[in-house]
Amino acid sequence: MKFLNAEWRKLAIINYEINPEVLLKYLPIGTELDFYKGKCYVSLVGFMFLNTKLLGFTIPFHRNFEEVNLRFYVKKKEGNGWKRGVVFIKEIVPKAALSFVANSIYKENYKTMQMKNSMKLDNNEIYIKYSWKDKKWNSVEITAESLALPMENDSEFEFITEHYWGFTKKGNKTSEYEVCHPKWDWYLVKNHHLEVDFKTLYGKEFDCLNNKKPLSVMLAEGSEIEVRTKKYLI
Repeated sequence: MKFLNAEWRKLAIINYEINPEVLLKYLPIGTELDFYKGKCYVSLVGFMFLNTKLLGFTIPFHRNFEEVNLRFYVKKKEGNGWKRGVVFIKEIVPKAALSFVANSIYKENYKTMQMKNSMKLDNNEIYIKYSWKDKKWNSVEITAESLALPMENDSEFEFITEHYWGFTKKGNKTSEYEVCHPKWDWYLVKNHHLEVDFKTLYGKEFDCLNNKKPLSVMLAEGSEIEVRTKKYLI
């Protein structure tokens, strides 16, 4: 059943390698960490949520907004194959009603903060900046070439963006939901700048990211998406 329809656009993705032990307490029962070329990834992702509809209905003043999340990558064995998905450490949005719905229905860890974005597009470059305020302003800023490129098979970009399930841990319970979208194009990043206090935002175990160089910085075009109703597994 469709729960949410929207567009996710201009996804700024900052990828770090992290010690897998940091993530174990967040790992939903029945899943295991998913690695890319032997490395355990955690990603900070900022993007625009556009044309949002909940159960087919548009909610006034909650149609277009920013989101920033910190996530890691997991997989779950099912039959002879794997479901590859993500687990969110925290998701930040600018409207309290969005947090209330997500936390109540999907049992995610949404937080409401003041947010803003800046976006400039021309024939040569794309400039994106997502900002959010906790005790101070944090931001992710990317400049990229404007030519959209197709996804390459077995690439790091494919690994990061082709996880189509969301898994949630709530106590000893695990739930899953499917996120449907086509393969995304990407833009070649030229420059980036971060002002992010990981320790304050996400806890002392993520302080290690404050002075760590990202493994990679990506900008994905995104697409229309569909989030289907969750189900409990355990």
